[in-house]
Amino acid sequence: MPFTGNRYDQERGKEEEIEDWEKRLGSQEASYINLPMNKEEYETFYKELVSAEVVTLHEFEKREIFEGCMPIEIMAKRGEDTLRFGPLKPVGFTDPRTTRRPYAVVQLRQDDVNGTIYNLVGFQTNLKYGEQKRVFSHIPGLANAEFVKYGVMHRNTYINSSELLDNTYCLKKNPNIYFAGQITGVEGYVESISSGMVVGLNVVNKLQGKEKIEFPKNTMIGALANYIATPNEKFQPMNANFGILPELGERIKDKKVKYGKLADRAIEALNAIK
Repeated sequence: MPFTGNRYDQERGKEEEIEDWEKRLGSQEASYINLPMNKEEYETFYKELVSAEVVTLHEFEKREIFEGCMPIEIMAKRGEDTLRFGPLKPVGFTDPRTTRRPYAVVQLRQDDVNGTIYNLVGFQTNLKYGEQKRVFSHIPGLANAEFVKYGVMHRNTYINSSELLDNTYCLKKNPNIYFAGQITGVEGYVESISSGMVVGLNVVNKLQGKEKIEFPKNTMIGALANYIATPNEKFQPMNANFGILPELGERIKDKKVKYGKLADRAIEALNAIK
């Protein structure tokens, strides 16, 4: 959902340059702009979103919706607060105008070097183009934005990797063929890079007559590869997440501590690879 513009809050009579590059929980690079919403603004946007017209899909376009790439209008229809716990989650932000956490936050990601085009984060949609402009213009700061490209849902096409591939993304029936990227069922940029790295390393080793490299299951790279290669009648795309890693040998309630130990275990396993 790219659009152009270098000002926000214009509908409130403000003309200051965008300077709100705050990072969510301090974890993002400074290439995001945050547009805070109060309760009234959010409720107005929500009502317009859930009542907007969507594109009528052809039969061949209909498919099962992947939870990690759901149209924002479908997500919104699950409940009024669903977006506030999803792509519009305000946790980690402070509205500089009120010094308090906003009711909801829309994030814009810079999409070009010059900083003239931005993308609405998490706004996959099947809304009609005219409806997109009408509804998204209700977001504070976007009333006068120029939409240079409207959002569409990409088709999530992937092979039945759980039956076809091993844990190096190699075709089981033909050791000379490898697959990498979204077509394998890994979902996400970093995940696709991970699969490509595994394939690249193993192709080189194969050409050099060396043993294949299988990443340990207690690393995220290995866990993704293992998920892809494990027989599963209901195989669906998978993001990197702590849930696919083997459990620790101890029960830890504090998630931060638990995830830290999972990460330490993974680093130790990676260092052991020769």
